[in-house]
Amino acid sequence: MSAVALAKAEPLTISHTMAQDWDIKSRGTACRQCENPFEDMQPYVSILTFEESGYIRGDYCSSCWDKEGIEKSAFSTWQGVFRLPPAKPEDPVQKENAESLLRKLIEDDAERHINVIYILAVMLERKRIIEEKDVKIADDLTTRIYEHRQSGETFVIPDPQLRLDELEHVQEEVIQMLEGDKPQDEEPETAEESPTDNDSPSPQ
Repeated sequence: MSAVALAKAEPLTISHTMAQDWDIKSRGTACRQCENPFEDMQPYVSILTFEESGYIRGDYCSSCWDKEGIEKSAFSTWQGVFRLPPAKPEDPVQKENAESLLRKLIEDDAERHINVIYILAVMLERKRIIEEKDVKIADDLTTRIYEHRQSGETFVIPDPQLRLDELEHVQEEVIQMLEGDKPQDEEPETAEESPTDNDSPSPQ
């Protein structure tokens, strides 16, 4: 186990069903019920249901949600405002930042990097890039539901309940990853002072 994987920390156990469904849930561009496209700044209601295949997201306009009496006993429900996505730049600069790293870890190796993913989510929430919509606690596992303020995508992030003595190690791992350095399997013999930048997390 690498030093940045927290040798002192107790491993977090995640059920196989939940661990395999870390993919990011995109917001719909139209109401799931009436299929009318959402307009810019139109309110909507989102739900997450947990089925055998994993988390399923549905987005509804206010009229359909009220009129059809959509089942509200889902895993999570929240309200949002639809925003048209901004035009993509013709020549975007490829740069590793907290958001791109979060997406990469969720897609590639989510369960192994659960601590880093959680810290990245906290960083993005502080920067007002994502917004916490709901918190669910089941079987001693706390799950936080975030929504991207611009794209409307949903991030289902387990909260590892890090202790203060664990936080510093995770922050060091985040800084290494943001700088493009892969975590080492062993602690270096001499610790170097960690540089700070806008993407570096700060203790709670």
